[in-house]
Amino acid sequence: MTPPTSHAAPRLAPGRIHWFGYASPQVFYPLAGRLIPWFAGAALVLAAVGLAIGFLVAPTDHQQGDAYRIIFVHVPAAWLSMLIYVAMAFWAGLGLVLNTRLSAMMARALAPTGALFTFLALWTGALWGRPTWGAWWVWDARLTSELLLLFLYVGFMALQSAIDDPVRGDKAGAVIALVGVINVPVIYFSVQWWNTLHQGASVSLRAAPSMATTMLTGMLVMTFALWAYAIAAVLARLRCIILERGAAR
Repeated sequence: MTPPTSHAAPRLAPGRIHWFGYASPQVFYPLAGRLIPWFAGAALVLAAVGLAIGFLVAPTDHQQGDAYRIIFVHVPAAWLSMLIYVAMAFWAGLGLVLNTRLSAMMARALAPTGALFTFLALWTGALWGRPTWGAWWVWDARLTSELLLLFLYVGFMALQSAIDDPVRGDKAGAVIALVGVINVPVIYFSVQWWNTLHQGASVSLRAAPSMATTMLTGMLVMTFALWAYAIAAVLARLRCIILERGAAR
């Protein structure tokens, strides 16, 4: 398949970029190609710094010992799993309502990365739960709702793959995405709503962090690292989808 020729950014007047023009797949395709190396490079640098802080600089927790260090991967992955689902539902809904091609493609591109982070959150949570709870898995409200989130991602991708017509697949997937988005606040507030083994949030907008500054710094740096990786991966996948649908020419 022949890659598209480069397209200049649409302009309303000299020096003023018409950003809505990037809603066109053939215009967004080269832009995505230019952004991918920057976000991939940022992800590598930030991950190296974040892991160094988390595993070499941050102090040992007085209760959990070194087992707590899994949070430097677990917490950012859990955050991203929810954030990406909300973004996927937003783009899927936008594509459903406005019938914009790039929005539906963006939703498709987001789903595998969101599923990856959800699986990573569940897996690292199990590694963390074994030494702290004495079990790999419990039917805790947060763990169960996070597992449901993984099923929603898989269901979204499976339904779209089962429908030969991409447009019909986009619409069907959008329904699942929009219905399933209600699970995101359930995950976030489950610790407050139910009696659960899962500890409460260590970082909140309504209160000061309950962890050491070094720990918080490492976790935030890792969050930005996974965020940068997610953007690079989604943009790369989006370019493939654009090519598959012949929308780049």
